[in-house]
Amino acid sequence: MAADTIPHRLLARARELGGNCPAVHTKQGDRWVPKSWAAYADEIRRAAKGLMALGVGHGDRICLLGFNAPEWAMLDLAAMMIGAVPAGIYTTCSAEEVRYILTHAEAKVCLVETRAHWEKVLGARDALPELVAVTMIAAPELEDEGGTTLTWGQLLARGADVPDSDLDARLDALKDDDHATFIYTSGTTGPPKAVILTHGNLAWTAGAAIRLNATTADDSSLSYLPLSHIAEKMFTVLAPATCGSQVYFATSFDKVADELREVQPTLVFGVPRVWEKMYLGVSSRLAEAPQPRKAIAEWAMGVGRRVVARRNRGEALSLRERAAYRLARRLVFSRLRPLMGLGRVTVCVSGAAPIAREVLEFFSGLDLVVQEVYGQSEDCGPTTFNRPGATKFGTVGLPLEGTEVRIADDGEILVKGPHVFAGYFKDPEGTAEVLRDGWLHSGDLGAFDSDGFLTITGRKKEILITAGGKNIAPANIEAALKGVPMVSQAVVIGDRRPYLVALLALDPPAAEAFAKEHGLAVADVPASEALRAVLQQGIDNEVNPRFAQVEHVRKFAVLPRELSIEGGELTPTMKVKRKVVDEHFADEIEALYASGRSA
Repeated sequence: MAADTIPHRLLARARELGGNCPAVHTKQGDRWVPKSWAAYADEIRRAAKGLMALGVGHGDRICLLGFNAPEWAMLDLAAMMIGAVPAGIYTTCSAEEVRYILTHAEAKVCLVETRAHWEKVLGARDALPELVAVTMIAAPELEDEGGTTLTWGQLLARGADVPDSDLDARLDALKDDDHATFIYTSGTTGPPKAVILTHGNLAWTAGAAIRLNATTADDSSLSYLPLSHIAEKMFTVLAPATCGSQVYFATSFDKVADELREVQPTLVFGVPRVWEKMYLGVSSRLAEAPQPRKAIAEWAMGVGRRVVARRNRGEALSLRERAAYRLARRLVFSRLRPLMGLGRVTVCVSGAAPIAREVLEFFSGLDLVVQEVYGQSEDCGPTTFNRPGATKFGTVGLPLEGTEVRIADDGEILVKGPHVFAGYFKDPEGTAEVLRDGWLHSGDLGAFDSDGFLTITGRKKEILITAGGKNIAPANIEAALKGVPMVSQAVVIGDRRPYLVALLALDPPAAEAFAKEHGLAVADVPASEALRAVLQQGIDNEVNPRFAQVEHVRKFAVLPRELSIEGGELTPTMKVKRKVVDEHFADEIEALYASGRSA
């Protein structure tokens, strides 16, 4: 019996859905142009034969560097189809980081999107004796001295003479425990690790993911987050091959808001920053609405929150609640949600970092349940998941069915299941550190409540130990701070210090609106006393009361800009590099402690 791998599922979807059902959509001008499942699978097979013609063998690695595009997904699937191992590279990586990953992976082929990406790869060619080709997604032919550059069309043409039987033999030889993909972590310290995920890992997790939310071929998503991250790869590549759902490829990250409104997908995955931006945009619009409209919206959102709370507990609505809900949907939800691109959405997911409960509660008022998921690359993305009829805001949900999750004596979350990775490539010491007796040691701290819902309480390596010897996990405090009006980012400081302080960055549109309201230049907003009063009120009333006295934020500084990947303070997956933040804003931190304790 053939193995149940993602490439096998892809071909089954093509046979089942054929030439009439779209697999992917790309934007050409102002039109979204579909490609059928039959055409999609055929092009993937041609790309697979092109790789074979270039000498890519079983177990060889290829890399992919570029913004989301059908060619990215197709080459990823083509590589897996022939037993090769694809590995994505974040587009924000520097030339040095690109060189490291290409060298570490010993890449034989690299797909690139732009000339700038092409130059980064060719700049590392002296360290890449294995590299036989660089393929451009959508660019004119580029000459290079080594003659290694191919257009996408040239790659497809290379495989014309490879017999289909040779490709089928490669496909039939795939085994569950073969390496299927590398996910390079964007760790906050040190070089990235290559997480080895097997065909069995990917197939099992994709199946579990679509069962959670009953995803079908009628569902659709907009692909815009980095495909080098396992979560977006699940939504764009793995789950669609399993269930036949459709993928629209965004043209750029800057166009996501507009294209969400055009596409109106049924599945939306976003990191917390995406949901926070939506929250800030909608809440500011509602605040500016005329009083009668505002009153109707507030009533409807109250109804939405009550209805969602019932549904999250799996409870039925009363006749009175159903009547109020129908009216709220007609007056508010059906009008407001399409403006956000969420008019048809049935599944909203937030992952990769903590999200403020206030944001989740806000969306529930619009009859939207944003399901928080927790996991890591090392277990293919999901460890626990909030799900329809079983969601608790402020938790990351219940363990996936078929897995085991437990809390070690020191509070660390341990995971065992078919989705746990095979190890780190070329790093037996790192593997042995996190993978013991089949249990993945996540490095995260957590606790289960009486209903089995998991709450993340911090990171083992990010625990702050105050001068008084108190151990404090900053993640939940930071998530709460991001619920304060206008705050987009927060970093809590306090290691070996007498008390906690926070560095806060403002949401740019919110800062502009505040400046206009108070007659200030935008550059003067961070130092404004009026702003500090708003932030202090939020911290005093909404943040500190939720935590123990020792966890209270005593002082804060407003940064002149947001933390960024380009500035070096964030990883490509938007995790904070705390050491870099400490270095870049050392003066601001020292000033917060210079005058002693604040009330």
